[in-house]
Amino acid sequence: MSGRIMPEFHVTTSRRAALGFLGASAVIAGASPARAGDTIRSGSSSGEALRALKASLAAAPRRRSFKTVPFMVTRPDEWDHEAAQLVLSYGPRTIQMWESTDLGAPWLNLMREALNGQVFAHKNPDFLPVAAVHGSAHLTLFDQAAWDMYALSSLSGGKATANKFVSAKPGTTPSDDLQDLGGYYGPQNNNIQTLQERGAAFIACHDSIHAIARTLQTKRPTGPSADMIAADLTNHLVEGSILVPSVVAFLAELQRAASPTPKPTEGGRT
Repeated sequence: MSGRIMPEFHVTTSRRAALGFLGASAVIAGASPARAGDTIRSGSSSGEALRALKASLAAAPRRRSFKTVPFMVTRPDEWDHEAAQLVLSYGPRTIQMWESTDLGAPWLNLMREALNGQVFAHKNPDFLPVAAVHGSAHLTLFDQAAWDMYALSSLSGGKATANKFVSAKPGTTPSDDLQDLGGYYGPQNNNIQTLQERGAAFIACHDSIHAIARTLQTKRPTGPSADMIAADLTNHLVEGSILVPSVVAFLAELQRAASPTPKPTEGGRT
């Protein structure tokens, strides 16, 4: 489970679900809410649906001003439910979910390879890779300030002294040659920032955050509570990440979104 790839889903969804947050993001997406919803669901050979999703995700709120958070969150205002719903409502062609648990596993490299193959070889520019991040891999989703404040390198098992997983390689741009190993699309540029620019979504896990906070709290028993540390860690999530209550629960939500809704038969029964 170090970087396990989940099955590919062909996601279909209802018009109502797809429009859950699009009313607030239609200006950025450049369309009316209804048309933006149609774009996200239907896609096109030019990657129009993925561009609309990226714009909508950029407009969706992220909750990063917590003072304390409980062990188990139960209310939508305790996570990024609008952004999560946009991912669940994305319908064009393929969504590939990566369950990323090991900080040292090559999951960022494999996501890059999947993107390259889907976009350039299989001609699927609306391809959406989604990283469901938990376990030690979740350390990648905290900014460097959090790494410094909480000495998160001590939880990395010696695999990292700083968060080297976020920033793009300097000087790389989307105009780089596809065959350049050190370029934008190459294996020397495996990072969260570039993958986000290319449309990947990174799902942060509240359960993992609280577990990390509890570990940190045992090292500072006279300091802040685990609930307070978890809140602060949440406030230091990498920009663009999407907080959900539990990534393993989110996997189930994605599977449910991928399952076609049974059509009622005559008499109203399914």
